[in-house]
Amino acid sequence: MPQRITVDADQVRRLVADQFPQWAGLSVQPVANGGWDNWTFHLGPRMSVRLPSASEYALAVDKEHRWLPALAPRLPLPIPTPLAKGEPGAGYPYSWSVYPWLDGEPASADSIADPVRFALDLAGFLAALQSVDTTDGPRPGQHNWFRGGTLRTYEGEAQRALTALDGHVDIDLACEIWQSALDARWNGVQIWFHGDVAQGNLLLIDGELAAVIDFGTCGVGDPACDLAIAWTLLTADGRQAFRERLSVDEATWARGRGWALWKTLVTCAYTPGDADKPAASALRILGEIFSEYTAGAVIKPKP
Repeated sequence: MPQRITVDADQVRRLVADQFPQWAGLSVQPVANGGWDNWTFHLGPRMSVRLPSASEYALAVDKEHRWLPALAPRLPLPIPTPLAKGEPGAGYPYSWSVYPWLDGEPASADSIADPVRFALDLAGFLAALQSVDTTDGPRPGQHNWFRGGTLRTYEGEAQRALTALDGHVDIDLACEIWQSALDARWNGVQIWFHGDVAQGNLLLIDGELAAVIDFGTCGVGDPACDLAIAWTLLTADGRQAFRERLSVDEATWARGRGWALWKTLVTCAYTPGDADKPAASALRILGEIFSEYTAGAVIKPKP
């Protein structure tokens, strides 16, 4: 587990004033639920400051400054495009970033106006991302926790979670789904992926997808990691529309299910629940994964 450091508003004010005096007079306020990898602060009414919370997360800063301006014009929805890069100072040890503020509220099942349209809009965004030229793009590594690489990176975590959940969930079925994901081969074609397509990184305005944020785990490799959202947020109808729009083959779908399973198993095992039971929200997602797999829902991709 990374050793996170804390950052407060006064420290951010000093960093901004020292390095970007043109913004020294702007207010600095912490963002509620600003994320884990970065500490996020409002800077005036239309900007934000993002400061990595650990050395591992700081590896993404240079990547974001290199690639987000290149990706943004090729995508159908707004993404964060850095305005300035700060350097260590005021007792803070890493590079950091100033971004425009993107409006919207984090997606949730209750706040999505039309689940199928949302799924299609998200699939369209990912299709555009996947079409971007990958030349010199960042391959999986420590900078993105090996997103876009093999699921076997997380075999140990998955097995420990399964052990912890014995007696709480259907371990045999979970093991079967996990093994099917490990066995599903990737064709090796390098494709751009976001790496953390999750509720908190999908912004809604009036219930519709309006922006996609937090590209710290982006890179080029196997895009199956971006499919986990199909089980963690989408409805059954939305999941089908999402898969059809992206023309996902069975092996890639199985690996995407594996990414969703790994994340959910770890959440179930290590997020506190009531009376020593796994968290209810994670159990609900696990139920989605189990039911979709056991139903044998095979959606034939469009020709």
